[in-house]
Amino acid sequence: MRFLTTLAFLFISLFFASEALAVQEVVLKVDGEVTDTSYRNFDDEDDDTITDDEWYFDMGGKTLEEKIREILAREHKDISKSHYLLEEVLTKKFDNSLVKTMHVFAYYRAGLNMDFMPDDEDLYYDINNIDLGVNGKFRDGKTYYEARLRFAPKDGVNFLQYLPSNFYIANTAIPHHTIIVGNTRTATGYEGAKSSTVIPTIVRSQISRTFGNTRQIGTRIKGNYSLVEYDFGGYSSDTNFSSFFPGGEFAGWVSLKPLGKTNGKYGKLKMGSGLTAGQNNIDYTVLGAYASYEYKNLYANFEWGKADGYNGGRGLSSNKAEGLYTTLAYRLTPKLQLVGRYDQFKPNLDYSADIRREYTAGLNYFIKGQALKLMLNYVFCQNDVKEDSHRIILGTQILL
Repeated sequence: MRFLTTLAFLFISLFFASEALAVQEVVLKVDGEVTDTSYRNFDDEDDDTITDDEWYFDMGGKTLEEKIREILAREHKDISKSHYLLEEVLTKKFDNSLVKTMHVFAYYRAGLNMDFMPDDEDLYYDINNIDLGVNGKFRDGKTYYEARLRFAPKDGVNFLQYLPSNFYIANTAIPHHTIIVGNTRTATGYEGAKSSTVIPTIVRSQISRTFGNTRQIGTRIKGNYSLVEYDFGGYSSDTNFSSFFPGGEFAGWVSLKPLGKTNGKYGKLKMGSGLTAGQNNIDYTVLGAYASYEYKNLYANFEWGKADGYNGGRGLSSNKAEGLYTTLAYRLTPKLQLVGRYDQFKPNLDYSADIRREYTAGLNYFIKGQALKLMLNYVFCQNDVKEDSHRIILGTQILL
């Protein structure tokens, strides 16, 4: 019963601590479709009064302190996409340069983990992300860039090889399209291609963290229309700069949006499927399908994936594997979201007895949208070939 007592204590602490952190708010209406954080849009307006050596602040006659207070007082209702909390005051604008804007940003994500097993208990602090970088746009207004470094080490990966994260240039000259060249996240699975900043649970699904969630060097084209969106790319199959072009990889995903012309009146429905295939000492293929529905405060999704070998975030493997998950989330208030997830994974289809299930219940508290968020998850891990376990995770997410 100790883990249940701990869960209750953490929930009470999380709720009251979050209330204490909140500041007086004004309403800011935020509209927009669900977007991937692999590229960003910036304000296209020029300000001829700014010189090359000045930081570009849209102060409106306010001091820096007053501007920061104004930013912190805003309400961020849209949690479908991430934003940087202090972007307005950490962006420099250049008048006579190839680069028009440069935004300096930081990203921190970590969690206090409590594992409860039949014969053991473990408490540890897990730092998932310590990222620093710059992004912005070039003078033409249609070409964007990002350079990001990640300083949180990953087990089994050389620190210097894992250090580079997003390094790319993107162009939006073709209407409804973005062409990206560089090191970016591949479209292997729907959740596997998403930034962890917008995923409703602290930990990715088993298929997402095993088959997807990896960055590779290549060229990628993303299209987005009212009724369909797609993401196709050709890459080197190398991950984490461990070798020079060991083979090629294709990753593609197409999603239909049947309610895209209804302006959200009946909610947002998305159905998609994708394929990843490549060669890196072995041949590998990953298939996937996805569906989601969002209406007002309700969000639900389902994803299935099957692999005949894979080259994902957990490494390269020749195993045949299959899994699925489904998520249900409801916003109880503009700041508080309740989340539940069922997640099943078969890591080796040649050994059918090994089935791993994860049942997750959690709360997300959006202090300032996705830019400042507290998360609480309880996970029951049910395993057919080893002992079951329980985990409580108290997470923090900060984007500056």
